[in-house]
Amino acid sequence: MTDTAELRRRTQELLAAYPPATTDRTDFLKARFDAGLSWVHYPQGLGGLGLPRSLQAVVDAELAAADAPDNDPRRIGIGLGMAAPTVLGFGTDEQKQRFLRPLWIGEEVWCQLFSEPGAGSDLAALGTRAVRDEATGDWVINGQKVWTSGAHTARWAILIARTDPDVPKHRGITYFICDMTDPGVEVRPLRQITGEAEFNEVFLTDVRIPDAHRLGEIGDGWKVAQTTLMNERVSIGGSRIPREGGMISAVAKTWRERPELRTHDLHQRLLKLWVEAEVARLTGERLRQQLAAGQPGPEGSGMKLGFARLNQEISGLEIELLGEEGLLYDDWTMRRPAVVDFLARDAGYRYLRAKGNSIEGGTSEVLLNIVAERVLGLPSEPRTDKDVAWKDLAR
Repeated sequence: MTDTAELRRRTQELLAAYPPATTDRTDFLKARFDAGLSWVHYPQGLGGLGLPRSLQAVVDAELAAADAPDNDPRRIGIGLGMAAPTVLGFGTDEQKQRFLRPLWIGEEVWCQLFSEPGAGSDLAALGTRAVRDEATGDWVINGQKVWTSGAHTARWAILIARTDPDVPKHRGITYFICDMTDPGVEVRPLRQITGEAEFNEVFLTDVRIPDAHRLGEIGDGWKVAQTTLMNERVSIGGSRIPREGGMISAVAKTWRERPELRTHDLHQRLLKLWVEAEVARLTGERLRQQLAAGQPGPEGSGMKLGFARLNQEISGLEIELLGEEGLLYDDWTMRRPAVVDFLARDAGYRYLRAKGNSIEGGTSEVLLNIVAERVLGLPSEPRTDKDVAWKDLAR
């Protein structure tokens, strides 16, 4: 029996044992995970079957046809797209067993404690300190993180902190799993241009993290973080969407339904952006085919670059198409959303929120450097701080 046929059989057995119409949503998701149908390319016992990543589409199609519940991937996107592959790649057996199942089911939401006020684009310059308590073996964390999406709803966080200030900045970092319910964790909202506060600044004061919640070796956190960052860029810029899906769908719908708004110039721009959106969609499909054979590479940075530029150009075109109507904005009340939903909001929201697409997940300027150096093979920029101890760097 082929892998495809076997997957269909397993999926039908799951549906027969746990009919979606009569089974509690959480119970169904737990059963799906235990059957190895959550992410089939993960190992057996961890939600998968050790099969090629591309075969996940077989399971997803069968479940969609049966109207089975999903795990609300937008709400738990950081856990699915960033924390899970990092835990899988660097976690101990105990960490994998503890964290992956509740993460995938959505019982525990994750956030990312990476960027700092003085270390955003230059993430390796981070200054949050982790000091070992020799009496207990715990790590004591002090510092500040910023631009943390979903920290106000998160149970766990992936965190990088400096454990050795006496070595160059990329070498003295260690990667941890942080309990967001610790009394030393303070989350404060950051109000955005949209009026909302979907992300936050996070203050860490004597937060104690057991060594059992360290991912990877001490001082090897930059290597671990690269897995997170590569997966982050793919999850932001390379998600699967249908033809004429995403941001282009809203402006195309307005164009078809509001003929009185059309002009020749806007028509030409819409056609150009529609073609570019379709090229981006097909490029994303190719990227996912490459992922079936290995880990994300720098190509994900290129996808994320295109995603940010397209979103900003498309949302700008939509505002111009709507004219004065496009200048309206529905509500400036500060909300604390758990998810970002571009298409459920109005054109004004899309235009304002899209400005963040070229910042989150790595600024476009940094990603251009990555593509230039690692994809095109161009000479890297001079780095005078490469061999200087972090403690001796100017800040």
